[in-house]
Amino acid sequence: MARDLWPPGFRFYPTEEELVAFYLPNKLEGQRDDLHHVIPVVNVYEHEPWQLPEEAGELCNADTEQWFFFVPKQEKEVLGGKPSRTTTSGYWKATGSPTYVYSSMSKVIGVKRTMVFYEGKSTKGKKTKWKMNEYRTINEELDATNTIAIPKLRNELSLCRVYVVSGRIRAFDRRPLGVGTDSSSFSSS
Repeated sequence: MARDLWPPGFRFYPTEEELVAFYLPNKLEGQRDDLHHVIPVVNVYEHEPWQLPEEAGELCNADTEQWFFFVPKQEKEVLGGKPSRTTTSGYWKATGSPTYVYSSMSKVIGVKRTMVFYEGKSTKGKKTKWKMNEYRTINEELDATNTIAIPKLRNELSLCRVYVVSGRIRAFDRRPLGVGTDSSSFSSS
């Protein structure tokens, strides 16, 4: 559907739960053929961040705030190595520790890693306002009160939200009340 056919004020603004519990699993399982219209498969590390809005899906390619992409696992990762997060003009650097993504029922459904784009080489890079949240889903939901179980991540594909820092709190940053962000244990499979 062309963007000019949508009603005024319509925009694609999914929550973290919708990204991790609907879009990512449906893409991983091949259950929806139409998802590429909404969120295309793009290796974001082959593009500069300011080029990514042009690669966005039909529902958010005219958005000025955020863009979404399914990102395939890199060949290095398949062989057990670390992914390359460098572009021609800079690199994406992970900030902080990964955090859990919770469902509205307070179940752990995924993991989020936040990255910032730096222009230049890694030792002399200049921080920019470009950020990315990388989401990975887990094989099964975990209860938020269960601190013993370690989630097994699905690593074939991640979903990335790319945005420019605006200085405002965004709706996609919210978490269920009373749920912590402990993320001390992760396992890849």
